[in-house]
Amino acid sequence: MKVLITGICGFAGSTLAESLIEHWENIAVCGIDNLVRPGSETNRRRLTSRGIEVFHGDIRMASDFEVLPKVDWVIDAAANPSVLAGINGKGSSRQVLEHNLASLVNVLEFAKIHRAGFILLSSSRVYSIRALAELPLRVAGNAFQLDPLRPLPPGVSTCGISPEFSMEPPVSLYGATKLASETVALDFGIAFDLPVWIDRCGVLAGPGQFGTPDQGIFSYWVNAHLRRRPLRYIGFEGLGRQVRDAFHPRDLAVLLVSQMRASRAGGRRVYTAGGGPENALSLAQVNEWCDTRFGSHAPQPDPCPRPYDVPWLVMDNRDARRDFAWWPRTALRDILEEIALHAEAHQDWLELSGV
Repeated sequence: MKVLITGICGFAGSTLAESLIEHWENIAVCGIDNLVRPGSETNRRRLTSRGIEVFHGDIRMASDFEVLPKVDWVIDAAANPSVLAGINGKGSSRQVLEHNLASLVNVLEFAKIHRAGFILLSSSRVYSIRALAELPLRVAGNAFQLDPLRPLPPGVSTCGISPEFSMEPPVSLYGATKLASETVALDFGIAFDLPVWIDRCGVLAGPGQFGTPDQGIFSYWVNAHLRRRPLRYIGFEGLGRQVRDAFHPRDLAVLLVSQMRASRAGGRRVYTAGGGPENALSLAQVNEWCDTRFGSHAPQPDPCPRPYDVPWLVMDNRDARRDFAWWPRTALRDILEEIALHAEAHQDWLELSGV
């Protein structure tokens, strides 16, 4: 089986590539990346040293696909992954639409030519900002949690958010591009009889991630705490109670292999995948972990909210567990320790990440 990964020099793409060749026989991996993300050249050198062919190209350009080899599956891991993309002054709205949606046409046409299956790494941010903000929550220590004594809306339970949760706008420009990409990919698969899977991923985290305040928050927080950089609890009264779950891309690789090897043509095609409730922490809890690991460093409260921030977002993995016997094996606190060891060994990591 030969697999092409778009965005292969990003954190998710590069970690998936290495996981696929390390843990499964008879899988060959290649990839394409435009190398615009700070630090991505570092990942290209690491991948090529392991025999993974990396093509320098831009998936927004149809001609850049002409040199790519025939493959059996395409994993689309290329995107501008920041929920603030297009509105934070670091790039235009046109750029996020071109990177995340317009480029999909070229990727799908490539898959059609080679009769290749397609997996889209979508996002937990396809869900309604308003519906997430209105979830019934209570404070438990220094974290928000669902209030089990109040009615929950459809698509959410103590296990997390499922694919049935509201996707009513606003979902952010980033979320809208991913949601539109899901629809296009699914219809493309039906029109041309190609297997298509959609995985709405929660936060991906691990060592070697290029963390910034807008994306890769767990990596950024650990690196910034270690180096005593200024940290802020933004919004939600400036107390850091907002909760996200996280999981490692090597655990995601297990799910992707199961999907690529699945023979069924019908049934559910959209799955939520994340750390789940067991791998969920608030920012304040992450900072407590860092205090224990590196010594005390207090973030500053900033109660002014940012657009699209939500108080609680955790993925429900029950569908993936039922259909593929999948759930994340790496505990979030173990991921934090891996990030800490990497941070200690790479003192210039924030600068390399473009911070």
